[in-house]
Amino acid sequence: MKYKFPSNFWWGSATSATQIEGAASEEGKDKNIWDYWFEKEPNRFFDQVGPEKTSNFYYTYKQDIQHMKEIGHNSFRLSISWSRLLPNGKVNQKAVDFYDHVINELIANGIEPFVNLFHFDMPLSMQELGGWENRIVVEKYKEYANICFQLFGDRVRKWFTFNEPIVPVEGGYLYDFHYPNIVDAKRAVQVAYHTMIAHAKAIQLFRRFNFKDSKIGIILNLTPSYPRSNNPADLRASRIADLFFNRSFLDPAVYGEYPSELIEILTKYGQMPNTEVTDKELLKANTIDILGINYYQPRRVKAKEYLPNPYAPFMPDMFFDLYEMPGRKMNAYRGWEIYEKGIYDILVNLRDNYGNIESFISENGMGVQDEERFIKDGVIQDDYRIDFIREHLKWVHKAIAEACNVKGYHLWTFMDNWSWLNAYKNRYGFYSVELSTMKRTPKKSAYWFKKIAENNGF
Repeated sequence: MKYKFPSNFWWGSATSATQIEGAASEEGKDKNIWDYWFEKEPNRFFDQVGPEKTSNFYYTYKQDIQHMKEIGHNSFRLSISWSRLLPNGKVNQKAVDFYDHVINELIANGIEPFVNLFHFDMPLSMQELGGWENRIVVEKYKEYANICFQLFGDRVRKWFTFNEPIVPVEGGYLYDFHYPNIVDAKRAVQVAYHTMIAHAKAIQLFRRFNFKDSKIGIILNLTPSYPRSNNPADLRASRIADLFFNRSFLDPAVYGEYPSELIEILTKYGQMPNTEVTDKELLKANTIDILGINYYQPRRVKAKEYLPNPYAPFMPDMFFDLYEMPGRKMNAYRGWEIYEKGIYDILVNLRDNYGNIESFISENGMGVQDEERFIKDGVIQDDYRIDFIREHLKWVHKAIAEACNVKGYHLWTFMDNWSWLNAYKNRYGFYSVELSTMKRTPKKSAYWFKKIAENNGF
């Protein structure tokens, strides 16, 4: 065996509440922004499939967890639905029972639950208060986190405050691909800032519980920004892209402070958020124990070809253009570049510039449309996914050999799930889900991953 991983390496997968639970308006759950937006604009969702029709995990979690065990999972990341747990701000006992059962079932099957508190699914009642623009919602999130720690903290040892917090900023407040569909950079900055204040307040609370052997962190989609060339203009473009899309969350999460260059840019252009006097101290005192890394594709940038329009509103892309590198390797089905070394570059950066913080690959995966094309003998022959995982794992292995503090690998995702605007267009799972019957069938990659997990390498 050429690629052997450290003992107790975390093998598993990740998902989120809205994307797999289904039962979106059942069992006492309140609406979140996705339920509401789908009602309002179903045409913006692929094939007009909404969150009600997601993979039904609410009712099938027992068999799904059995399948996880069968393919070698020793860990699994899920999220809690704020709008299910606290409809109208009051604890929903049916939701408590559900999450209790899921956590207990995972543990009984030797699978460690990694629990994330927020995965893009703002309760509608909170969004109506202004979402993360409003400091009241920060306090409401803190109350929600407190209840989660009280209810489940006796069994859950890995907690995460947010998944990909940059995405609601980009989608909801810059580029119009998530609700509330606002395009306003200053409000986007406020949302990003309050998200990190909420994150720090949750960590502060968590520490007061003094849970034994428990850690808390955040999940960030760290996308390396590669310059087109070593020309100073291209290097500056990549540095600024990195500031906006990576370091705006990574630096406050790990070091408790924002990069000075980011503050300079936002100040110069009049985009600084409203802050409170005690915020600086709060961020500094409540940094993470562990970092989840989501990596799918690189970001390649170059200096602006044309000067920004002086009348256009402020946007991060005023400072760079995206660059399409000739001859790059592509996931032809999804239109994303495949660049396996990116995962290694992220880990080396964390080792060299972020105190080699404990980390794990919390998402990595390959979405493919119409996978039924690849069925042979009743099994989807997803060799493209096996290649994708294997080639990324080789770079993770190299990073470990070079002393990077990376503890696991989670695929996105365990079974085909609903993916926001794309619904079920691109499939990512080890298991396929037949939408009309909700039947699960393992793909070839599931059997392959089982071997890797059992052998702790390949």
